[in-house]
Amino acid sequence: MAKPLGPTGEFFRRRDEWRKHPMVGNQVRHALPGLGTALVAFGIYLVGEAIYNRVYRPDPHSSNH
Repeated sequence: MAKPLGPTGEFFRRRDEWRKHPMVGNQVRHALPGLGTALVAFGIYLVGEAIYNRVYRPDPHSSNH
């Protein structure tokens, strides 16, 4: 069991309540809700493009002129 906080502990616990407020913690995630999804989609696009360029790379000995 936890021991009682006493008047000093209660004072500091009340002083730290603002840290648990939803507007203080996790602000970036709430401000930019689609950023994670967009970064994952962009990463998949970049990997797909790199694979495509390796598979369908033009032959360096052929002339395109």
